[in-house]
Amino acid sequence: MKIQADALLFDNDGTLISSLESVYRCWKRWAEEYGITAEEFARVELHGRPAAEIAADLLPPAEVAEAVARIEELEVSDVPGGVDLLPGTRELLASLPMDRWAVVTSATRVLAEARLAEVGIRPGLLIAADDITRGKPDPEPFLLAAGKLGAAPARCVVFEDAPAGLQAGRAAGMITVALATTHDRAELSADFLVKDLSAVSAQAMAGAVEITVTG
Repeated sequence: MKIQADALLFDNDGTLISSLESVYRCWKRWAEEYGITAEEFARVELHGRPAAEIAADLLPPAEVAEAVARIEELEVSDVPGGVDLLPGTRELLASLPMDRWAVVTSATRVLAEARLAEVGIRPGLLIAADDITRGKPDPEPFLLAAGKLGAAPARCVVFEDAPAGLQAGRAAGMITVALATTHDRAELSADFLVKDLSAVSAQAMAGAVEITVTG
């Protein structure tokens, strides 16, 4: 299947890279520090959501800002050796003009930049939790990225592994490609479903990108 697009918008963790072991290791320590029981912690969805929203689900409002700073500190310190490129990432990004793609993540800018730098990815545009008022599944992050790239939402393709991110992409009126890297395929609702980015290739054209999705 071929798709004509003006911009490609990538989630980070679970899409371009994997740091899930680091994420769960750090959040487990964080929960223990804040006296959150395993049962309370298990009820909260971690993946694809901003840390501030997760903390707000678990702690009184007065503690959220300090708690968010603490989890960022833990996760950034755990980056060395805790991040891996997912299949197809480097090849796909290398084929794209820098002004035709962006990383749109629920992580803070400091954390996202640290993780991307660890694997040698330096996007021209990064939209992080610091840049928005409403995180995924709200469409705001993707709409902001599209606007900065000068692309109409209908001409954007979102690559996501998390249901919240796919919901955000659909709400933004964008084409969605789900990656079955962190969730069961039955949990993912998208226009296209692939195992990972190794099933996606792209070719730059005059003012656009032609994307080929296989599998």
